[in-house]
Amino acid sequence: MNKPNTAHTPMMQQYLRIKAEYPDILLFYRMGDFYELFFDDAQKAARLLDITLTARGKSNGDPIPMAGVPFHAVENYLVRLVRQGVSVAICEQIGDPATSKGPVERQVTRVITPGTLTDEALLQERHDNLLAAVAVEKDTFALAYLDLSSGRFTLQESQTYAVLEAELARLRPAELLISEDSPLLNQLENALETGQVNRQPHWYFDKETALRLLTRQFQVQDLSGFGVVDMDTAVAAAGCLLQYAQDTQKASLPHLQGLRVENHQDSLFLDPISRRNLELDSTLSGVSGHSLADVMDHCATAMGSRLFRRWLHRPLRNHETLQQRLNSIDWLQQGQRFEDIHQQLRQIGDIERILARVGLRTVRPRDLVQLRQALNSLPDLQQALQDCEVLRLQALARQIGEFPELTDTLTRAILETPAVLIRDGGVIAPGYDAELDELQQLSENAGQYLIDLESRERARTGLVNLKVGFNRVHGYFIELSRSQADKAPADYQRRQTLKNTERYITPELKKFEDKVLSAKERALSREKWLYEQLLEYLIQHLAALQNTASALAELDVLSNLAERGDSLNFQPPQFNNKPGISITQGRHPVVEHISDTPFTPNDVRLDSQRRMLIITGANMAGKSVFMRQTALIVLLAHIGSPVPAAQAEIGLVDRIFTRIGASDDLAGGRSTFMVEMTETANILHNATAQSLVLMDEVGRGTSTFDGLSLAWACAEQLANKIHAFTLFATHYFELTRLPENLPGVANVHLEAVEQNHKLLFMHQIKPGPASQSYGLQVALLAGVPKNVVQQAKKHLQQLEQQQQDSFKPQQADLFLQPQENSIPEPEVEPQAAVNDVLHEALAAINPDELSPRQALEALYQLKAKAGA
Repeated sequence: MNKPNTAHTPMMQQYLRIKAEYPDILLFYRMGDFYELFFDDAQKAARLLDITLTARGKSNGDPIPMAGVPFHAVENYLVRLVRQGVSVAICEQIGDPATSKGPVERQVTRVITPGTLTDEALLQERHDNLLAAVAVEKDTFALAYLDLSSGRFTLQESQTYAVLEAELARLRPAELLISEDSPLLNQLENALETGQVNRQPHWYFDKETALRLLTRQFQVQDLSGFGVVDMDTAVAAAGCLLQYAQDTQKASLPHLQGLRVENHQDSLFLDPISRRNLELDSTLSGVSGHSLADVMDHCATAMGSRLFRRWLHRPLRNHETLQQRLNSIDWLQQGQRFEDIHQQLRQIGDIERILARVGLRTVRPRDLVQLRQALNSLPDLQQALQDCEVLRLQALARQIGEFPELTDTLTRAILETPAVLIRDGGVIAPGYDAELDELQQLSENAGQYLIDLESRERARTGLVNLKVGFNRVHGYFIELSRSQADKAPADYQRRQTLKNTERYITPELKKFEDKVLSAKERALSREKWLYEQLLEYLIQHLAALQNTASALAELDVLSNLAERGDSLNFQPPQFNNKPGISITQGRHPVVEHISDTPFTPNDVRLDSQRRMLIITGANMAGKSVFMRQTALIVLLAHIGSPVPAAQAEIGLVDRIFTRIGASDDLAGGRSTFMVEMTETANILHNATAQSLVLMDEVGRGTSTFDGLSLAWACAEQLANKIHAFTLFATHYFELTRLPENLPGVANVHLEAVEQNHKLLFMHQIKPGPASQSYGLQVALLAGVPKNVVQQAKKHLQQLEQQQQDSFKPQQADLFLQPQENSIPEPEVEPQAAVNDVLHEALAAINPDELSPRQALEALYQLKAKAGA
């Protein structure tokens, strides 16, 4: 980084001083109508944004690279940079160019990083944008995360790295802060799937500093009221987050809603692999529209969609809370009440993020128009819930509240269609402020005043050719011809002499000039001041408004689930405190939604006497769909949603594990089989008797006997030791013998039939094992050439015959006469005997005493003994 020196111009010296404070961040340096970048920043920005790289002046004899973007289009460029994980410091002109003797004073007004976005244009509308921090102390793994665009601030602690990793996979923070000396630094940099990891000074995680920052932020003496007693490590992480947020926003953060604590015991645990395999809000293949969220999220507002995804990724285990949600949904479905509520919610907009921008004082005038419209809709929403007897909906109705004074103020203060930015004026409505009205009338009515003045002066002086005019250099003037100049009244003061005319100014015109010329500037300044006062007024009501936004978002989710349940023919699940899962006519919500053919429903029954189903059947028969739909029904039940089934009874479930499919981890140096075994090991170590486990084709990535042995042993462990509720799909037909020896294990299969040499999948679960796998028929369906399939049939017949022969008795028939010319087979020494001979020979050798020649001779002797 270049340092300021006297060889640079004063402006460039100022730039370099500011840039030194942000060495690793692009500095957008405001110069007139452009944000300029210099040196390495310019070269990097030109490459990332595909903008022109030019030069300005010289440094050490070389041209200084320069690139720039127009200030009015800066958001378009910021979006592109943020999506590439690049942070930007915005440096504005804060001084007055008219009074500045040197370079106009500038300073960084905000720093834009992936985790601190609040501008609407930079954010994904229906996804949270989180900033997270991790702190570790002994056996405590602490995670704090903040959504700066809404004000949610959450803490949690766990005792294992696996839980921390799972939480990061759930939250997918855009930016993760970690101490530069953390033992998890490298591990997290490799593990974080999305976002970027930023190293912070270790003192950012100082507990005392964190406590001081947090108590000052929330204006409390201590943090006990937030339930964070004995959570020192999490508080340290939260302090780091708050410090970083304040550093980047360069402003107070009044919209932060206090600290919330999450307890892992309250939710259904899903590890990162299971979360991906179930395709909750994104598919493994990246196909849009085919995830569970795509089918289930029809929320009216963006804030409702974000809350729905939080529910989806953190299913609850508290049956009472879930039943309250189901009761609310049932009431909303009666008479399709959800339709009117949905229409009213569509008028609300994303006020959660608007309120965050109010707190940060970056809210735009049209955001306030949306907020005004939302506040006007609240009475109708409360009226819609007035007769509701469901406790949760009653609580939401009270939380929504009413704001008549605030609504009236916004109505009087803001134009119906204001300017996009306050800097352009045209925001405050007429009649709101008398001084502003007068200033605006002066600038707007100047022309008429001059016409009236000209008429009055002609009448007063009797000079009919008198004119009143204006130019930018000399301002307002009264113009007389040279022949009439001697008739000018005494109060006319000569301002300018031209060839044929004289121009004058009067005290009245001078006073008017002073008012008019400054009226526009003063009007804009007055508008900005009034706008700031309006924001101050809104901030006083910020907590109540945020509570309202939270209630509206939940009402939106409940209304959405009511509509989805009604439209998709979902039914409310029932909960009990006994172990087991019973599903009647269950369906896969996504496959059913996107399929052109009717979906075949299936039943599932798992209880204390029936804990494992061995699932066999042809490829493509629907084993994976059946397993996934069971998990998704259980998951939807635990967010309080109706489920795709005729009936579902859900007992105690603590975790959902999936081992479905695998691929090479080339970057990690792991083969498909290694990935498969790693996922299997995770399940065997962490599943409990209350877990739902999906195991699909375990052991297929290695040799037949190795794979079969591993699959057999895993099934035994899950059934005998762990006692988890398990769906175990396999092509190893040998595993269908497990029910003979293991209690609680049963065989089921997905039926397929051959008709006219064609394979028909029935997609129906039947009791017992499948009769065959139909692998060759599926290959033909997949488009494998017929001659290849024909050749495969021959190989299959040979292999099956060899397998049958291998099980025939090996002893010769005593009554069979040997053929005359038969040659007896040589006797083969048993392998155990060969091993013993080799062991004795090796034991007799002392390698340290052998010459190279003797060692070679000994090797030949060993080969001879081994028969090699």
